[in-house]
Amino acid sequence: MIVTWRIGLRIGLVVLAAVVLQVSFFSYLSILGATPDVVGVVIVALGLLGGGVIGAVCGFVTGLLLDSVLLQTLGVSSIVLLTIGYLAGRYREGFEISTSLAPALLAGGLTVLGASIFGAIQLMLGVDTQVSLLVVREILVKGLLAFLLAMPLYPLIRRILRPALVEGAGGSRVLSPGRSLRRVRGRRRGGRLTGAVPARRVRGGTV
Repeated sequence: MIVTWRIGLRIGLVVLAAVVLQVSFFSYLSILGATPDVVGVVIVALGLLGGGVIGAVCGFVTGLLLDSVLLQTLGVSSIVLLTIGYLAGRYREGFEISTSLAPALLAGGLTVLGASIFGAIQLMLGVDTQVSLLVVREILVKGLLAFLLAMPLYPLIRRILRPALVEGAGGSRVLSPGRSLRRVRGRRRGGRLTGAVPARRVRGGTV
């Protein structure tokens, strides 16, 4: 991803919209005892589109904003979102996304991981939380809801950030210097170079 000030502004608006929706709408929903986590899905999508560094930075900043708005322990959400954003970005840097279900599956799995880390940090900080099978069910339901949310959200965020994506620039790919040179020179056929610029005769020689 090529991050310019315009793309940075778009990323900021996406993050801000996710936090506002989470606080004002999704936090009031309860589906099978779990609350949908749209912020985590957005951070996973940004990591998949931008890489590990962008995913980690967006996750950390979004976590600070979310903790500040919800008046939670500052830094807990940052650690969780930084982790899942970085892991999503590392996956994108190491593997190709071959199917349309891959982003949704990653969002679901990383949401389960993030909810588990969040619960573990709360226990270490001494926050009173109930530890039972209901918590495990809530985490798994969160993962399922993240899977469903990622199916429309990932294509939407990808469309918003499409000008910054290298693979979206006219369908061209970045070639190595050797391949670029061979492409410019063309292939040898019958002793001639196809695709090369023909020589022009001028006074005193050829060009």
